[in-house]
Amino acid sequence: MQSIGIIGAGNIGRAFATALANNNIHATLANSRDPDSLRDVVAAIGPTIEVGTREEAASKDIVLVAVNWSKLSAALAGLPDFTGRIVIDANNPIEGPLFRPAELNGRLSSEVFAGLVPGARVVKAFNHLQPHLLAGDPRIEGGRRVLFISGDEPRAKAEVSALIDRLGFFGIDLGPISVGGSLVQFPGGPLSALNLVKFG
Repeated sequence: MQSIGIIGAGNIGRAFATALANNNIHATLANSRDPDSLRDVVAAIGPTIEVGTREEAASKDIVLVAVNWSKLSAALAGLPDFTGRIVIDANNPIEGPLFRPAELNGRLSSEVFAGLVPGARVVKAFNHLQPHLLAGDPRIEGGRRVLFISGDEPRAKAEVSALIDRLGFFGIDLGPISVGGSLVQFPGGPLSALNLVKFG
């Protein structure tokens, strides 16, 4: 199993960590503050999740980033080279606390994100489902909750799809980020925030 790091301990980052812990998968969770600020959070999630620095989380094989959009640049500044590693973009281009859309100047949020992690194999995933559903049981009424995935590198998508399957969700590949990224981007994407269940 590849090592997993999480940068961002907000709703999505914690929900993803909880989904991992529910399946006995190890990961390192980091935020922009002192690691000690996460001790209680990690203790509540489960024993397979450990606290780390941004640098430690960013050094893993698969790194999920879920940070407030206005703080994204600062959160990724000065980190080790991402070349060749998988970085999951779980961010949404909104400005809290009023959920105003960020100004992207006609670009997709994942295109902006990719510029902040040069050399990474970027996969868009884990951003469209509400955090309590991501952290909860993916199996419901005989089916599995759907998680969308998109990316431009087939092997990277395959590895993230395998992780989605291991977590118990049903992954649907939306193709390259130029297509899938626009479909799940929140706000505005037609698939954003949809709670879909795959039966059969």
